[in-house]
Amino acid sequence: MHVEGFFEWLGQALGSLIRIIVDALSGLFNLLANAGGNFIDGLSRTLGMDTSLVSILALIVGLLLLWSAIRAFMRASVIMGIIWLVLGLWVMSWVIH
Repeated sequence: MHVEGFFEWLGQALGSLIRIIVDALSGLFNLLANAGGNFIDGLSRTLGMDTSLVSILALIVGLLLLWSAIRAFMRASVIMGIIWLVLGLWVMSWVIH
């Protein structure tokens, strides 16, 4: 009789511990998701673009093309720098209204 009470208490304690951990992680991930959503909303509102995944990916590709232009100019490759710059600005013009 005493042993059943101990294991019942142990099960309740372990269940409570697991519940606390799950609730804490759920709150943390919910906080991170809200922060990410607010960041994307602020970024898209400031740039005047849509919040769709395609727009975000096009923005990233445009920024990478501009970064390639900067790297080409730093290597003194003017022709490639101009090509990367024009491509990057072209992609960015699709995204930003």
